[in-house]
Amino acid sequence: MAVSTMDSESARTPQPQAALAKGGHSLLPAGALSGRLGAQRKHYVCGSIAAFTNIMVTFPIQKVLFRQQLHGVLATEAVRQLQRDGLRNLYRGLLPPLLQKSTTVAIMFGLYEDFSRVLLDRAGGMPELLTRSFAAALAGTTEAILTPFERVQTLLQDHRHHGRFNNTVHTFRTLLTEYGVRECYRGLVPILLRNGPSNVLFFGLRGPIKEQLPEASSRAGHMVIDFVCGGLLGAALGIMFYPLNVVKSRAQSQVGGAFQPCRKVLLTVWRERGGSLAMLFRGAHLNYHRSLLSWGIINATYELLLKLM
Repeated sequence: MAVSTMDSESARTPQPQAALAKGGHSLLPAGALSGRLGAQRKHYVCGSIAAFTNIMVTFPIQKVLFRQQLHGVLATEAVRQLQRDGLRNLYRGLLPPLLQKSTTVAIMFGLYEDFSRVLLDRAGGMPELLTRSFAAALAGTTEAILTPFERVQTLLQDHRHHGRFNNTVHTFRTLLTEYGVRECYRGLVPILLRNGPSNVLFFGLRGPIKEQLPEASSRAGHMVIDFVCGGLLGAALGIMFYPLNVVKSRAQSQVGGAFQPCRKVLLTVWRERGGSLAMLFRGAHLNYHRSLLSWGIINATYELLLKLM
């Protein structure tokens, strides 16, 4: 059924008052925060806080993965590179993903809810599955506005640019003054190809996957179920769209010069790695585990915050 595919998540989520009151007194007055934030705005706030929590936990893993995507090295060599860079550089480049991810995940959840509500009100007889899929794709496409943050993060994480770019503000200023706004959007195409379809699959499959998991009877149980649901989806999508992330990393590591088509960048990487699929997917196993952890944290934190609000 179209309704259960996209909407089963809300059907199984307990009401905030009931979830908070079970086993003790309610932590917050019923609807207190929700009333202040507004019924729709809370999705943006919950998404943003969930992403912030995730980035602080998983950023070092992301740096190892980035080195593998960019240079095609083993995880052990990527870790050695980070060790040579020193502890003071471990969280170098943290601010762009912190700002970017906190905003994009807020957009992802918030705009999905907003677009779904508007489209369902105006779509008439259009199937709900199609309507919600379109809403998810629109939300994912809108996220691409924040491509400059991914661009700056790539440059700050690439050790070849350590001597040129000092920090987030300096990198933005250098790109804008020396190359213009267009340079900040290098790598936009693979991001667009990744965001829309991955959003459609994430929101379309989240409910059905949760329905297949055991029913939870406590707040801790719901958190575990939400973690597993989000983690499995994130890990699977991370593997599915991994080549696009490799292309994005390679394209965004370049500063200045011609903009290469997505297909040409992929072919360049493919030739450099000996036409080996295994080499193209080098780092995918770490990406799987990082995505499992990241999207588990995001989904579980988001759902918990929704109940608290």
